[in-house]
Amino acid sequence: MTPSVLLTAICSESVKGATSYNDLASQIESEEGVSVSKQAISKKVQGPCKIFFMKILEQVILGKINSTEIEMLRRSATYKRILIQDSTIIKLPRRLFEIFSGVSNGHSKVCNARIQGTYDILAEQFVSFSIDPYSKNDLKAAPEITLQQGDLVLRDRGYLIANEIQRHVDFGAHCIFRYKYGMVLIDPKTKKPINLLTLLAKEIMIDMEVMLNNEQQTIVRLVANPVNIQTANKRRMKAKKENKTPPSKDYLKLLSWSIFITTIPRHQENPNSLFVLYSLRWRIEIIFKSWKSNMGFDKIHNVSNVQLHVLILARFIMILICAQNIYRQCRKILKMHCGKHLSLLKLTHYIFRNPKKIAVLYYEINKYEGELSKNINVLARYCSYDKRRNRLNYEQQMDILFCLS
Repeated sequence: MTPSVLLTAICSESVKGATSYNDLASQIESEEGVSVSKQAISKKVQGPCKIFFMKILEQVILGKINSTEIEMLRRSATYKRILIQDSTIIKLPRRLFEIFSGVSNGHSKVCNARIQGTYDILAEQFVSFSIDPYSKNDLKAAPEITLQQGDLVLRDRGYLIANEIQRHVDFGAHCIFRYKYGMVLIDPKTKKPINLLTLLAKEIMIDMEVMLNNEQQTIVRLVANPVNIQTANKRRMKAKKENKTPPSKDYLKLLSWSIFITTIPRHQENPNSLFVLYSLRWRIEIIFKSWKSNMGFDKIHNVSNVQLHVLILARFIMILICAQNIYRQCRKILKMHCGKHLSLLKLTHYIFRNPKKIAVLYYEINKYEGELSKNINVLARYCSYDKRRNRLNYEQQMDILFCLS
């Protein structure tokens, strides 16, 4: 049993949900004609397998990028990288509670892990993954992104702290955050705290400089735009449902606006382009959704810690192959030939219902010489966005933002 055979078996089985050593043994014998015991597989998994899979994942993440295409994007935009960070929580077997923690009370224990992902939308590649204890929240993970001059980082309010914004300023990077209710913002002229509701009642829309309540007194830009009544009401319903305690009246009123804090100056991005930029953050949320919806990502059976890491690493490898090596290339091919926009959700759903198509598509992509192959043409029929009159999909937003249409 070679490392490549074991890698292929674990990756292909991992997307089906719970994966046993017996399943892996039967898969290897069925595909390779090699008889191997489940005890032999267990020995490999418990030994060097985790390190091997981590190295494979690193190679997939750092896979070759078409430099010409990326340079075109960089010249069209103002930023060298646009990084999106988000996290998702998966439920684990109780036997891992001491390692990953979770929620415990007098009646029950729930073991969870938090998965962090950072994605560069210009390179269409993940920069990093981590599998962390549930107790390591987004605030603790925020400073772990390695910033570079010219970066733009898009994050939700869970990552928002004043010192993290200052860190972007120090590195010559920019950021856009959703405003976090209760965060103190100060008027740079009067040095007094700003009452957002009072200000919005007068101005309706805001685009102004404010000062953060930190040691450096960091100057940032506050941008607020009203949303329609339907959106505001949906936000209020969600807030009332998800909060353990009833949300305050002021908080519910502020949900009538989309409020952002950014380091990007006004002359560089107007409010509308800021909102378009921030909407790109949905890309990583779509990827997380595709993991859970199509790969059984949150289906974890009673595994050990080592098995857990190998299983999750295998699922990472599979979604990255799908997103980076198949989706990225097929999207460009279909757009050129058919004018259609490929959906990542639909593609992962199709691929993991037809896992043998991965190798076929990968081969056809590498052999592409200007003609649409049979299997890529199938993706055009079953994995493209539906045509909509008034709603732009993610790829159309990218085209508008970077003038690539």
